Amino acid sequence: MDLLEYQAKELFHQVGIPVLPSQPIAQLSELKHLHIRYPVVLKSQVHSGGRGRAGGIRFVQNTIDAVAAAQAIFSLPILGEYPEVILAEARYDTQDEIFLSILLDYQLQRPVLMGSAKGGIDVETLLQHMHKVVLDQGFSPFYARRLATKMGLQGRLIHGVSTILEKMYQLFIEKDLDLIEINPLAVSASGEVMALDGKITVNDMALSRHLDLLSFLKPKTDESATVAPKATIVTTPPQKPRWLQAKEKEGKIGIIANGAGLTLTTWDLLVNQKGKLLGAFIIEEKSSSKSLMRQLGIAIDKMLTLPDVEVILINIVSNQPTSELVAEALKDYCQPLVLPSDSEERLPRPTGSNSTHQRPITPSSKTNPVKWVVRLAVEDLQAIEASLSDVPIHCFTHLTEAVKKTVAISS
Repeated sequence: MDLLEYQAKELFHQVGIPVLPSQPIAQLSELKHLHIRYPVVLKSQVHSGGRGRAGGIRFVQNTIDAVAAAQAIFSLPILGEYPEVILAEARYDTQDEIFLSILLDYQLQRPVLMGSAKGGIDVETLLQHMHKVVLDQGFSPFYARRLATKMGLQGRLIHGVSTILEKMYQLFIEKDLDLIEINPLAVSASGEVMALDGKITVNDMALSRHLDLLSFLKPKTDESATVAPKATIVTTPPQKPRWLQAKEKEGKIGIIANGAGLTLTTWDLLVNQKGKLLGAFIIEEKSSSKSLMRQLGIAIDKMLTLPDVEVILINIVSNQPTSELVAEALKDYCQPLVLPSDSEERLPRPTGSNSTHQRPITPSSKTNPVKWVVRLAVEDLQAIEASLSDVPIHCFTHLTEAVKKTVAISS
C-alpha cells in the first residue's frame, strides 16, 4: 500500500521527523479557514511522481490565488489520477536538498540505506551522487553516520541526517514498510533539516498488524449516490517511458525498468560492477499490464535507435502473466531478421497488434547485434526460459546475477 504525501508526513510527525505546518484540503471552502499563514504551497495528493512538472504544485500568496490554484489542481489529472485532497503547506527557505531512503532489498533480504547529497527533481544528478549502506547486521547509529559520511556531508549536518535516518528506520521497522523515502530533505542556511516530501510503501501482508494504517485506505464511493454525471470527459494521453541520460560518453549499457526506485537500484548495482552506462528508460511503476507492454515497446524502439548501445538490461517486477507477456515481446524482437526488398527490417510490436515496426538497418546492427539480459522477479522462470530457448536472451530472477552478466558481456 502506497501512502500519499500528507499521510506519510503524519507518520513522520509521530516519530519526530521534522515536517512543516500543513493542512489537508478536500473542499475549496476550507481555504478560507487555513491554520497556516500565507504564502503557502499547494500540492496535489496523488501517488505518481512528477507533480511539479505536471502543474500539481503551486505557490500562492493569498486566499484568492489559493482558491483559483486549488480549483485548477483538483481538475488536473496526473497520469490519469485526480487528487481528492490537496495539501496546503508553509513555505521553507531551502539552501540544499538531500535524498534519503530505506528500502527492503528482497534479493539481499536486508534493509538498505540510500542517500544522495543532491536530492530534488533532477534525477540524473541524484543518481550520480547516490550512495548506499547495506544493513548486514542489526541497525545501529553507526550505519546512519556511515551513509552520511559517504554522502560527503560535514559538521553538524552529519548528526542531523543521521538522526533523521534513525527515525526513518524506527518507522520502517514499526510499520513493516517496504520503502520509506524523503526527497527532498531540505537544509536551511542555518543547517536545520526539514522533510519537504515523503513516500511510504507498506507491506500489504502486514496490514493486519497495523489497523491504524487501514484508515489511510481510500474508501469506496457509492456510485448509486451520485447526483449528476460529470459534464466533461477528460482523455489522458498514453503514458510514455522517461529517459535518463548518463554522463559517460563511452557508455554501452541501456536499462529498461518499471519504477524509478527499481531503476535507481539497477543503475547503482551496474555502477558498482564497473558497468559503462548509456542511460535508462523508466516505465511508470503503477502501469497496468497493457500500459506496461506499450511503454516497453516504446522504450525498446527508442533504445535500439541509439548507435552506441551494445547490451540492454530489462528489469521488470510484475506478476507471472505479465512477465510471460514481456518474454513473448522480447522473443519477437530477437527473432532473426528478415530483410524485405526495401532494405528495412520488420519486427512484430510487443503490444500483440498485427501492425509492423520499421527501423532502418545500419551496418552496426548487422555486424554487432544488441545483446539482451532480462531479469523477471517471478517464482517460475523455467517456463519462460523454455519459451526463449531459441533466441539469445539471458534470463535471471536475481538482479545481482543479471547485473553481473550484463557487465560481463559488455566488456
